[in-house]
This record gives sequence, structure tokens and C-alpha cells, in this order.
Amino acid sequence: MAVRRSYTAIVERDVLWEGEFASEPYEAAWASEAIFFVRALNALAITTGDGGLETGTARVQLSADGIHWVDEGTEIDLPVSRDEVTFCRVRHFGGWLRITGNVPSPAEIRVLVSLALKE
Repeated sequence: MAVRRSYTAIVERDVLWEGEFASEPYEAAWASEAIFFVRALNALAITTGDGGLETGTARVQLSADGIHWVDEGTEIDLPVSRDEVTFCRVRHFGGWLRITGNVPSPAEIRVLVSLALKE
């Protein structure tokens, strides 16, 4: 039995997201599955109409060339408190991956984003 190749890349480190954002793209054509982990190093959430907290949402994007992007369809809520982690799984993604989204004002979030890839 062969051992599957895996790799974890840090695509954002101590980056402040406010308003529209996009992570650094990562070339992952060799992998068959990927997981984005988004950890809040610090977060200033806003209160929603139902009394919950929100820092925004992120969605996965794909690219054949790392320049032109399309939404893959997976979306996640961003963490709302320090050290909280959210994640999403992706398969069948082609060459390049990134996450993009929006943090509504006055919310902001400082993140560490990891991309775990597996063959």
C-alpha cells in the first residue's frame, strides 16, 4: 500500500481582513482533495438582527491559471472569536485555489489560513 502524499501550506499569516478580501492563491493541481482552515487570531464581530455575531463569509474560488477566478460553490462563515477555527473541504478543483469574501464594516478579522492538500 502506497502512502498518500500530503502537504499543508500557510496561505495567509497574521493578515487583517476587512471589507472585500482574497487570500493568496495556491497551485494545487497534484492534489485530489483540499481543506481550507481559517483561524481567527483576533476578531471584531458585529451583532446580527437575531442577536448572533458575524464577521463575514468566505467562498472557495478555482482557477486554471492563477489569474482568472470563478466561484467553486463552497461557502463558510468566518470565525467570530479569537482562536476559533472554521474549515471547508474541496474536491475536483483543477489547478489553483484561494478563498475570497467579505467582512462587513465595522467587523474585522485577523487570520491564519492553512490549506491542507492530499493526493
